[in-house]
Amino acid sequence: MTEAQSRAADAIIAGPRKAIFGPFVPLLQCPTLMEHIGKTGETLRFQGCLPEAVRELAVCVVARETSNHFEWQMHAPQAIKAGVAQAAIDAIAAGRRPRELVAQQAVTVDFVTELILRDGVSDAAYSDAANHFGTAGVVELAALVGYFTMVCWIMNVARTPGPEGSRYTALTSFPT
Repeated sequence: MTEAQSRAADAIIAGPRKAIFGPFVPLLQCPTLMEHIGKTGETLRFQGCLPEAVRELAVCVVARETSNHFEWQMHAPQAIKAGVAQAAIDAIAAGRRPRELVAQQAVTVDFVTELILRDGVSDAAYSDAANHFGTAGVVELAALVGYFTMVCWIMNVARTPGPEGSRYTALTSFPT
């Protein structure tokens, strides 16, 4: 590694992730970019205001929409652990909107899906999200979607496989 790559890797390793994996493997090619992207992700994942179940569910929707195995296999089990029903995760994996979600989770799925598919959200989706998460939460949710879409795309381009030893099933091709 170059000196810049070593510094960037050390910064990621010293943070809450403790290792270089997933998007940080290809991002190591651009150490300065990796450092900034890493800090953004760290802020969103470990210092945000959104409830853990909302955050993990949002990542699952992004992973499904981008067909990214790594983030799916990392975050689907975390979503379940945070309180998202297995049936909801199974529905997302199959490309369906989950049924019988608690209100915050339903708002999350609708907001994230609309944002990804339309590059924005309707007044109603914004209002629903703001009522549940506050204005700061809406901004954070949009940033979370943008961050995870970006890292999923980077991994898709780099052909990053799912995490080694994952016990969680990889995504199949996107349902037609």
